Amino acid sequence: MIQGKTKSALLSTTDGIVVTEDNRIYQFYLPPCPASIEGHNVPKSQIRLLFKFINQMDKSVQYAYNKSGSANIFDRYTAIQFSYEATLDSNSVYNGETSFKIAGTYVYEVYEVSWDGTVSLTPTTAPATETQVIEPADTAGVVRGLVTKGLMYLRDVDGTQQVQYTQHPEPSGTNYVYYGQ
Repeated sequence: MIQGKTKSALLSTTDGIVVTEDNRIYQFYLPPCPASIEGHNVPKSQIRLLFKFINQMDKSVQYAYNKSGSANIFDRYTAIQFSYEATLDSNSVYNGETSFKIAGTYVYEVYEVSWDGTVSLTPTTAPATETQVIEPADTAGVVRGLVTKGLMYLRDVDGTQQVQYTQHPEPSGTNYVYYGQ
């Protein structure tokens, strides 16, 4: 489970960890490569992870690539990082920007996107959703499949909770409540 706060940088590289490597679609194999995956050796440097966040309450969806790229893909897990932007634009998904304003529970899905050539996170070379298809080229990313899925809980930043209580001073006189009045 991922935990974070709304209206803030969601995660830093030290507190966001998801298990992705055990479910990698195209593992990097040293020769000799199994015949069933010949031609599908994709090194970690050519992999990016596309995150899909679905709000459990209103079913709104946000997408974002992991901000740290392939630098934090380790042998057993991936350290993740996203930043907060009040207003998202068309490039936000490629820059690792999210805009979580509502506290609550989200489902996250992580998709593996791989490149045959140089990795470039732009609208013309990287898919913005798991269903988008880019014109085939060595510089175009291809969604290989779902790698992992889980729950994410976001709480409000302290002092900005949606329900707030005010504590009033104790009354100086008697405070009786009579039945029916």
